[in-house]
Amino acid sequence: MQQNGKQIKTQWLALHLIPGLGNRGFKNLIDKFGSPSQVFSADISDLMGVQYIRRDVARKITHKDYALDPEKVLAKLERLSAKIITYLDASYPPQLREIQDPPMVLYARGRDIPRDMIFVGVVGSRNPTHYGVVSAKKIAQGLARSGVGVVSGMARGIDSAAHWGCLDARGFTIAVQGTGIDSIYPRSNHKLHEQIVENGLVLTEFPLGTSPEPKNFPIRNRIISGLSRAITVVEATRKSGSLITASLALEQGRDVYAVPGSIHSFKSMGCHFLIKQGAALVENSDDILHELGLCYEPETIEGPTGEGGSSSMEATEETIYNIIGDYPLHIDQIARQGNIEPGEVSNLLTKMEIKGLIRQLPGKMFIRNLDGLGNK
Repeated sequence: MQQNGKQIKTQWLALHLIPGLGNRGFKNLIDKFGSPSQVFSADISDLMGVQYIRRDVARKITHKDYALDPEKVLAKLERLSAKIITYLDASYPPQLREIQDPPMVLYARGRDIPRDMIFVGVVGSRNPTHYGVVSAKKIAQGLARSGVGVVSGMARGIDSAAHWGCLDARGFTIAVQGTGIDSIYPRSNHKLHEQIVENGLVLTEFPLGTSPEPKNFPIRNRIISGLSRAITVVEATRKSGSLITASLALEQGRDVYAVPGSIHSFKSMGCHFLIKQGAALVENSDDILHELGLCYEPETIEGPTGEGGSSSMEATEETIYNIIGDYPLHIDQIARQGNIEPGEVSNLLTKMEIKGLIRQLPGKMFIRNLDGLGNK
């Protein structure tokens, strides 16, 4: 008897919910039997003849011993305005089929992925510097304005900055979760999650109720890289999980780019390591587009003293601006390096902050306000 769409989805979900069945075994079963319904009709000996299928897993398939009730899961997904995307669906991301162990079932909330859109993964530290956050946001904005989508993991720090940057430029962003689709992690990203569901897509391969266990995140990282034409690491320590994503990207035949930082910042050591290993050094979205071979007009970057900049500066203000740079600097260091009286420095910093040239951080630390410039 012909199965309708819902029955087919239920069968795929049911097979996905067999404990111990991995993606490779799942795919081999589909390759041999053609569909989940045929898999469930097979006997144990036939199932065990498939690579990666152990006896205990074969027994669970024949006994339909699910981790969760497929019907109840589908009902909850409907209440969440979520859906599942199976490996053979037309809406399944084609680039994911290229990786060694593609997820056979994806849980999704949000809009459909635009057809033929190119994606770049932007990842990095969960505890970045201001420089890292601004860099990630600007890069994502530039990519989005050029029609390139942004993929990340919706973690704190660089991931969140990349998603927000893409959304700010009205681009399409994909957040790949390390939890079930019914979970928002971290909870502080509730607003970001809502915005992505409304304007982009949230994806996960983990079943409903999956908590944010540490082991899940390296697993989900292969999906971030798998969806992407290239991975850009913005800021990362030498032992950062972002380097795992970069390694996975290389295994999948994706390009890896890295944003350089200060030689004095341990949070850029991972990026510098990648550059030493051959990753392309990128400073902005134009560099990424060039590496991808996409012919877009270069970004127009207008400094604070150029035409159309945020404001003109006096000579002493320009001296202070050049001293501050992209990393926070204490007011006393600014006065010493500029050989300027502390009182005068304080007055000038106030004027420059009003003009939008700099920002004051806690502890009388100052940094350039890159958001106030004419660049992306």
